[in-house]
Amino acid sequence: MDTLLVSHPACLQHEVPDGHPECPDRLRAVLGALEAEEFALLMRATAPLATEEQLERVHSVAHIRSMLNGEPDEGFRRIDADTCMSPGSAQAALRAAGAVVYAVDEIMAGHARNAFCAIRPPGHHAEPDTAMGFCLFNNIAIGALHARAVHGIKRPAVIDFDVHHGNGTQAMFAADPGLFYASTHQFPLYPGTGEAGERGVSGNIVNACLPEGAGSDEFRHVFFEMVMPALTQFDPDFIFISAGFDGHAGDPLAGLRLTEDDFGWATAELVRYAEDHCQARVVSSLEGGYDLGALASSTRAHVRALQCSM
Repeated sequence: MDTLLVSHPACLQHEVPDGHPECPDRLRAVLGALEAEEFALLMRATAPLATEEQLERVHSVAHIRSMLNGEPDEGFRRIDADTCMSPGSAQAALRAAGAVVYAVDEIMAGHARNAFCAIRPPGHHAEPDTAMGFCLFNNIAIGALHARAVHGIKRPAVIDFDVHHGNGTQAMFAADPGLFYASTHQFPLYPGTGEAGERGVSGNIVNACLPEGAGSDEFRHVFFEMVMPALTQFDPDFIFISAGFDGHAGDPLAGLRLTEDDFGWATAELVRYAEDHCQARVVSSLEGGYDLGALASSTRAHVRALQCSM
């Protein structure tokens, strides 16, 4: 079994206004990076559409209807100052969520060892009733709850190393002791959530806050001393990664000083844990990352670490 790459051309059709950082060129940079010879053994698949049943495990019917029926015939529909829809956005959002669901299905069927979903729009800011922070549906949460509902996964865990806190995933997981969410993020920063004292109903939420200017040493310290011990205590049977690369020193939207090697290191730590405790089950989904060069190099480091698993 090899690493699976899941994407879909529809994810390029979610358009944004000129100058918006979450643009289609992000996905082009990611896919271009994965055309290198070292990734020739990746299995590649196109994402199916997520079903409403899959979306409803995470989102309200009202929110789903708003997203599926709310795209404009032309131009843009503004949801908030950061988030918009264009013609094609609903299809892109359904393919993005469907990619994570499909990756889960392929791993549980024994067809792949782990997977990376190269998709947009991203998802970890989307709350049960609200699209925000560039996100329409919470792709990673949809995949995690699909694993539990359909495949009997008992204790899915999401690890999020995007520079922004995944408020949506935390909101969906905090009250359920069978779900785990850990985030390393710059704080304070958008969206303003993710304080260390936010612990969930049973310590199932871990927020490892990093100050502006923090770099590799600080990131690896909180990952090793906070995230991994809490993950071990939770004892998951499937690991999901919200793979945001906007903590890179070159990223324009935040102030951490990470490198692509840090993302590769964190991924390798999670892959090793999954091999020992989760039958190697890992699904990663693209979140942020807005400097195209840093995004490409970070993606290569991340997927390289997925492929180097046993």
